[in-house]
Amino acid sequence: MTSAERTALIQRGLRFAVTGLFVTALHALVAVLFINYVAPLPPVANGVAFAVATVVSYLINTTWSFSARLHGRTLLRFMMVSGAGFLLAMLVAWAAQMAGLHYLLGICAVALTIPAFTFVLHNFWTYR
Repeated sequence: MTSAERTALIQRGLRFAVTGLFVTALHALVAVLFINYVAPLPPVANGVAFAVATVVSYLINTTWSFSARLHGRTLLRFMMVSGAGFLLAMLVAWAAQMAGLHYLLGICAVALTIPAFTFVLHNFWTYR
């Protein structure tokens, strides 16, 4: 890997991280607003918030983090990676629970593994 390639990878990673923080905050905001102004149903609110956050994440990550064009192929791949990330998050949380770990350690494990997993897949598959 050349110096320029390494720099580009770091830049994409930092942009991906910033986008992730923004989208996480957006998810929380949409869920809270839904619960307070639409219906006090947290599972539904989080489902709506997840959908909104995923669409915004695709738009920002495609155009800014990975400097790519919006395209049906990247959308399909992005959604597949998001689905895989969701399943992996459930698996990691389940494994932490089965290991008898405190639930906060499970959350930390999810927070540490899922962003790295999705970044690698997006960088080397979704946007290639």
